[in-house]
Amino acid sequence: MSNARKDLLKEKLDQLQCQFTWGPQKEIIDLDDMKHRLQDSIQAGVKYQAMSYNQLAFVNCLQGNCEEAIQNLKEAEKILRENHEHEFEKRSIITDGNYAWVYYHMGQLTEVQSYLDKLEMICKRFTNGSRYTAMISEVYGEKGWSLLTSAAQYYEEAKECFEKALEEDPDNTEWIVGYATALFRLEGFSGTPESRKHSQSIKHLRRVLELDPDDSVTMVLLALRLNGFNQKEEALKLVERALQKSPDLPYVLRYAAKFFREIGAVEKAVELLKKALEITPNSIFLHHQIGLCYRIKLNKCSAFHQKAELINQCKYHFGKAFEHRPLTSIKPQLDFAGICTINGEYLKAEGIYRSLLKLEDTRPENKQAICLQAGLFELHQNKSESNAINHFQKGLKVKYDSIERKRCCENLQKIAGRRHRRNSRDSKAFGILGLLHQLDGEKREAIECFEKALEFDRGNEEYLSALCELRLSL
Repeated sequence: MSNARKDLLKEKLDQLQCQFTWGPQKEIIDLDDMKHRLQDSIQAGVKYQAMSYNQLAFVNCLQGNCEEAIQNLKEAEKILRENHEHEFEKRSIITDGNYAWVYYHMGQLTEVQSYLDKLEMICKRFTNGSRYTAMISEVYGEKGWSLLTSAAQYYEEAKECFEKALEEDPDNTEWIVGYATALFRLEGFSGTPESRKHSQSIKHLRRVLELDPDDSVTMVLLALRLNGFNQKEEALKLVERALQKSPDLPYVLRYAAKFFREIGAVEKAVELLKKALEITPNSIFLHHQIGLCYRIKLNKCSAFHQKAELINQCKYHFGKAFEHRPLTSIKPQLDFAGICTINGEYLKAEGIYRSLLKLEDTRPENKQAICLQAGLFELHQNKSESNAINHFQKGLKVKYDSIERKRCCENLQKIAGRRHRRNSRDSKAFGILGLLHQLDGEKREAIECFEKALEFDRGNEEYLSALCELRLSL
């Protein structure tokens, strides 16, 4: 195998649009977890299966299962031929790109070249851009779905891909569903621009149902958003209709269960979640949702024996929800640590916080939630105010306007107030207030607080550095 030939082919492969050249890479995603989720979605009968097989091929190839990856691509090709006969060439651009990459990893360079030649011929018909790429709605749409399936860090980019796909093909249900799903998820994070305005996802979910009135997954997603805006009657009708149409579809069951949990019908939620779990037993979403249901029951329970059983159920299901996904399944780990704290298992909870605090590549509200919960644990269980302050300050310094950040700020204000009441010369109290003013852009107030802090703690490098930075910025 000539190195020069291999390098030249690699240069061409890097120009392709497919899973191998898009954002999420081996270092960022948990491959085992993604494989479980893709297999679950295929098994659960997800609508757009060719995309799932394409992504599964990417994961299998990265794990060294190249023969399996080729089989996945053959499945994707078969589904595309069956469902998109008249636009097969457009739809197969990504699959062909994946074939080229898998054969490159297998060292079969003649096959790589044949797929590149094929792509060049196809792309020539649809674009004047790169020889091997056509930035058409089918490519943008599948890229959007791929990013949406990978990790929460990519939701914003996925939304942009669907926007581009819809510019070219505004009535395509697949892309509207993808766009609505991206909006739905982003609206669920407290610090995103989407969460601060009137729900855009409702409009687009309604549009999907205009084009495809039988889309039961869209019905339950719309119900969840409507319930959030207190439109409970319409929401309940949608959920009941979706369950009637698709009583065994895991995606319908899971979102319907979430709806019932949110309206307080916990037993009904557990029943639906357990039914879905029989179909997709590895689903972390389902285990986490069941754990949340048992936690509601635990909070209402007073009988000691029942409490012990509910704690075990919570721990089991929260544990299952991050067992194969420690780098990305943040919420279940925080919930598990919270149950350990209730149960007096402080060392176990502390271990979870320690490992979570080391995470870098996660959404900003996750970082803030970790800092908040670890800070509260230090404050109330370890009785360490100084450690709590450090965690709250770390959460506050993440520049992202979430509920978790506000709570870090509130806790710091309470601590500063408490310390100042105990000792009006407490430098730490003034240092905290200085930081709060600084992060709010109130520079003069911040300078005043840091000057006070230095008055009672001369030579403190942290305060000197902050003061110097503030004075220079004025």
